[in-house]
Amino acid sequence: MDAIPDYSSSVEEKLSCLVAEGKITRDPNQFEIAHKLDVVIEALRTRHKASKSSALGWLFAKRRRTGDPIHGLYIHGSVGRGKTMLMDMTFSLAPIERKRRAHFHEFMADVHQRIHEHRQKLKRGETKQADPVPPVAEALFKEAVLLCFDEFTVTDIADAMILSRLFTELFARGCVLIATSNVEPDNLYRDGLNRQLFLPFITLLKANADIVSLDTDTDYRMEKTKSLPVWLTPLNDANQRRMDEAWRAISSKNTVHPDRIERQGRFIEVPMAAGNAARFSFRDLCATPLGAADFLAIAERYSTLFVENIPVMTPEMRNETKRFIILVDALYDAGIRLVASSEAMPEDLLPVRRGTEGFEFDRTVSRLFEMRSEDYLSATGNRSVSS
Repeated sequence: MDAIPDYSSSVEEKLSCLVAEGKITRDPNQFEIAHKLDVVIEALRTRHKASKSSALGWLFAKRRRTGDPIHGLYIHGSVGRGKTMLMDMTFSLAPIERKRRAHFHEFMADVHQRIHEHRQKLKRGETKQADPVPPVAEALFKEAVLLCFDEFTVTDIADAMILSRLFTELFARGCVLIATSNVEPDNLYRDGLNRQLFLPFITLLKANADIVSLDTDTDYRMEKTKSLPVWLTPLNDANQRRMDEAWRAISSKNTVHPDRIERQGRFIEVPMAAGNAARFSFRDLCATPLGAADFLAIAERYSTLFVENIPVMTPEMRNETKRFIILVDALYDAGIRLVASSEAMPEDLLPVRRGTEGFEFDRTVSRLFEMRSEDYLSATGNRSVSS
């Protein structure tokens, strides 16, 4: 049975404390959204109490679920404006145990895995439910009433095709969504294949979450960034030697060997591994058919990743660009230390920015800079780089 924690703080109060301590600058836009998030928290608290108020609480909760839904929040805006900070505050304060905070790619990888497992059960005759979406949605809802997604983005056609059906089921059960994104809903999956089949999800999202913009003149993430020599450019002999020296320093206490990660009956090949560090080329990761779930599996295995020979990406390299964006998202979200060699600095890797990839690459650049900052590297230092 869920306990009701006694939270004495709100998102607005937490934000005020950070301002008073001099950790952030007061931003009226952030406080306006903080107030909206506190409304969501209070609605969750009220519904939770109502569902536990009597022996028939489950019945009243069900009626409330269908008659008085709680609107979530979809917060969009440029990188580094504080969206993730606000969402994380909300997640920590939400007065329920059934809540989940995940990177969107990680969540969808989980969904596809559950659908695959359901279909296997159907083949084995263990279930008669042919449609896997309702039971998968039911299982997800039993685990989390509140879903928080950081950097909501849709680039994969398999994700795009299932989102409307999945969230129709989740919202009908009373699921509450809080998400951050670089783009407003109308620009999600903007140039995607068969986008017309994705459009019902945008309508569904707007019906179940308030859409708010958080744009300020300051990129708070970039303000605190101090670059460190972990991004080697250009690609020349001197930087190749520096890359090799860094690898030797990381791997000196371990045997260097090829490795492989098994996933769903196939293997992800790792050219060089040593303890909790691995070394790949850009082609190994982004010119082969790997996806978000594969990158997350790599991030679970290793705490330091070397990626070398990252090129400037041309319009013809759309698939490679997509994979690179997803790779950086996965490494950043997992707190992986990245050492890279590249043809250019992050902001110059995609000279022609069009459509969805253009929006998303701004986030990639910001994350790559933060991954070179002292704060980020200090946090990754808590993860061992040797076995």
